[in-house]
Amino acid sequence: MSIHPQIIERAGKKEFAVIPYEEFLLIQEALKDYDDLRLLREEKASSGHEAARPLDHVLAEMAGN
Repeated sequence: MSIHPQIIERAGKKEFAVIPYEEFLLIQEALKDYDDLRLLREEKASSGHEAARPLDHVLAEMAGN
């Protein structure tokens, strides 16, 4: 992904970066994906000693069977 910021300066120093809205949406989605991945990795690391269970068993438990 490449971004095309417009840099706004104040008193000769870079103060703000303005990007097109479409690029903002792409960055926002990438950050959400990263956060989901980070949470998944944390959960996986914390449950590393638990035995795996088949998905159909988990779904049956959730359905109350």
